Amino acid sequence: MAKCSQCGNDYDKSFEVLMQGKSYTFDSFECAINMLAPKCDHCGTRILGHGMETPEKLFCCAHCAEAAGVHGFSDRIRTGVTA
Repeated sequence: MAKCSQCGNDYDKSFEVLMQGKSYTFDSFECAINMLAPKCDHCGTRILGHGMETPEKLFCCAHCAEAAGVHGFSDRIRTGVTA
């Protein structure tokens, strides 16, 4: 068994993640996310997808980028169709 790098649980179904040359052991995806996923620089939520980034900041969505004063991001391609 191996201990989780995040919570310390000794679990027989643990798994390893190699990130930027460093190896981590986790007992769940929840612990891996809490330790490794970056946080949005505006709202603090964990970014699980690609997110949006500038050279200095990461955002979870265009709304947070806009609220932080970063303009020009869009969460989806606008096709001219209105609802």
